[in-house]
Amino acid sequence: MAKKKSIVYKCSSCGNIQPRWLGRCPECNEWNTFEEFVQNEGGATVGGIGLGNKVDSKGNRIPQKPVSLSTISPLEGDRLFTGIEEFDRVLGGGAMLKSAILIGGEPGIGKSTLLLQTASKIAGGAGSFSAGATNGALGTNGTGASSAAKSSGTGGVLYVSGEESANQIRSRSDRLGLNCANIQILCTSILDDIENALNALNPTFVVIDSIQTVYSAEAGLVPGTVNQLKYCANELISWVKEHNCVMLMVAHITKEGTIAGPKSLEHMVDTVISFEKNNDDVRFLRCQKNRFGSIDELGIFSMQEKGLVPVEDTSSMFITKRSGNLPSGVAIVPVFEGSRVFMVEIQALTVPAKASLSRVYSDKIDNARVSRVAAVIEKCMGLKFSDQDIYINVAGGIKLTESAIDAGLMAALYSARTGISFPEHTSVVGELSLAGEIRPVSKLKQRVKNATSLGFTKVIAPESEEGAVGVADIKAALKKLFG
Repeated sequence: MAKKKSIVYKCSSCGNIQPRWLGRCPECNEWNTFEEFVQNEGGATVGGIGLGNKVDSKGNRIPQKPVSLSTISPLEGDRLFTGIEEFDRVLGGGAMLKSAILIGGEPGIGKSTLLLQTASKIAGGAGSFSAGATNGALGTNGTGASSAAKSSGTGGVLYVSGEESANQIRSRSDRLGLNCANIQILCTSILDDIENALNALNPTFVVIDSIQTVYSAEAGLVPGTVNQLKYCANELISWVKEHNCVMLMVAHITKEGTIAGPKSLEHMVDTVISFEKNNDDVRFLRCQKNRFGSIDELGIFSMQEKGLVPVEDTSSMFITKRSGNLPSGVAIVPVFEGSRVFMVEIQALTVPAKASLSRVYSDKIDNARVSRVAAVIEKCMGLKFSDQDIYINVAGGIKLTESAIDAGLMAALYSARTGISFPEHTSVVGELSLAGEIRPVSKLKQRVKNATSLGFTKVIAPESEEGAVGVADIKAALKKLFG
């Protein structure tokens, strides 16, 4: 027996449902946003056949039925390599097929440049499939596109732009010296046009630039609303899940640096990547969520005339090159990011507070961590910080979050407060407890090995290791460092 249906009115801005049309939504107070929808007996609104729904010859949706999990073919190892090593590193060894990736960053940071370079690599043959991508309809043809997609003659790459014209994208491609012969370009913001292109071309790699510009009449006519973002993203992701494809969607960010729109947008995709930069031409690609790999890897690029170029020698790029002794307030720390070790310079400055309340200025290391380490020094060593303004910086602009930097931060603060310089060719690593103990850190052997290979003759660490001097607490560490 068919379910009973009724007509309801849904707000295109917030999704509020009312039994009759209203001029203003009582939830979000927006005017003329209610649109007519059909509601089933169960309460679900039906707005038409979407990208993620299979239909029969009459256009009716085919209901999905459960199947045994043991009969499903696993996708482990089925990845699409982008041809850009740093990008693949952040993705966990390449982009997993049937996955949706969301990338956000400040305007002008280079998101479109990176994605156009990636599309050119894949379409031109530099990208490839992993060894596991040979099952069923998926076959490696050596050009970074599946055999099914390649048979359409499109090269397997579709670039959808809702913000720039085709002329602007072609101009950027020529300026970067990219091969765009096998890239299909679609400049539209209408979801139906994107759906038709996806079904016609069946691409292997899709770029949506950006998801905030895509809209559908089913969710209203104003792009960028909460309802539009959720509806359009869900339709596009549903299509990806049914095809051997990787979809990369560009997202706008707010002034706080977070991805604009509903938080559910980040929950819907498989991978969330943030694009950051320091004051120079260095760009950092960091993974915030990854269902198919680690989120600890860091990709480092340099913005040059020919676009974003991966930085090859990253081991010492966060250390300032000096001819003389280190100034006071500087300490060197071996930092682990993903599978690599970087030698990072932490800089500290303390000056008498201009008011009765001291303050901490630090955007690369959490303020709470700086205050906690300063409090431990004051308690264990009797060195007063409560009347000082504290300024913390990290050379190279990289953000540090791991607890292994506590000992280096402690040494930099002590050096800045006393005016005693950190010893040359020395580094320090360790977690600092509230009792003043230097606690062990992970992968100490790799940290010490990397520091030694770069010419650091002494490493102060929580445990004795070949090339490292073990210390138990803050007093022993400061004695080894400053005498």
